[in-house]
Amino acid sequence: MNRPIDNQHVIEIKALPSPRAVKTKLPITDHAATLVVETRESIRRILHGQDRDRLLVIVGPCSIHDPDAAYEYAAKLKPLADALRDRILIVMRTYFEKPRTTVGWKGLINDPHLDGTCDIATGVELARAILLKINQLGLPCGTELLDPISPQYVADLISWAAIGARTTESQTHREMASGVSMPVGFKNGTEGSLQVAVNAMISARAPHHFVGINADGQTAIIKTMGNPDRHIVLRGGGGKTNYEAQDVEKAEAAVAGEGIVRPIMIDCSHDNSKKDHTRQGFVAREVLRQFREGRQTIMGLMLESNLNPGKQAWKEGVALQHGVSITDACLGWNETEHLLHELATAITPKPIS
Repeated sequence: MNRPIDNQHVIEIKALPSPRAVKTKLPITDHAATLVVETRESIRRILHGQDRDRLLVIVGPCSIHDPDAAYEYAAKLKPLADALRDRILIVMRTYFEKPRTTVGWKGLINDPHLDGTCDIATGVELARAILLKINQLGLPCGTELLDPISPQYVADLISWAAIGARTTESQTHREMASGVSMPVGFKNGTEGSLQVAVNAMISARAPHHFVGINADGQTAIIKTMGNPDRHIVLRGGGGKTNYEAQDVEKAEAAVAGEGIVRPIMIDCSHDNSKKDHTRQGFVAREVLRQFREGRQTIMGLMLESNLNPGKQAWKEGVALQHGVSITDACLGWNETEHLLHELATAITPKPIS
């Protein structure tokens, strides 16, 4: 039979440079490596209760589409992170892959030119270059791990990672999380299910074997030992919020058997803000109130923030406004700065008179 039976709907298969080749071209510096190691350890200390006074705050753009805007944002965030570091540990959101409910721009790694060419080879190098520059500035980075191959290219520059609401139930992502070297947060499902995140935490704690790639890009069997540094991220779902006291209490009970002292992070965006970016501050203040009143299981929160507030529609060939999100709407920098100062001030212990 001459008719092909494989790849009937595939237009092209194109090899990527290996992770080793990309890392050789863009090597991690000693300064960046030290920052990553120290930040991961600081997050672990928060997770496991050795540091009970600080909150972890993951803050930054919903997604990065403009490297220059990302660098400008990082330059603003760095001195703030330094000034508030004894009360909040700030990690910059550096999201390069975006899950889509149907279709749309899938992030800088997938389509770095924003033109539908999907030049992934350029995308992985650009993402690594951005992470290198931000880490070299002294600001740690966090991201969502979406494609199971891309961590081989950038994971050494990531201090904290999320598994998103659409992939928390995926066996592939749970297995991947069991092997990565940084703390990982699992979001509840898009419809609000907490159990899928709890199941993911349990799965990622265990050893796994799965198919992946090695540093040379060869298909390989990956054997993991399990990741002890896991938590859940409450982001609401199904049109409902889940950041209030009764929701946090329910989450506490659900993960009580995992032996993690502070296993709960609150995402102040998405359904928790009812998809209104201006409500993120309201959610953050409520989370802080619970923490100050003794809800020590809360480890931190997430904020979607950019240079300028809101979002804009991306269309091929149409000029974009500088520093405005092309995915979820974000807080602007001025409000972000004020909110982070407010949170840090409230965390500061009152002096004894």
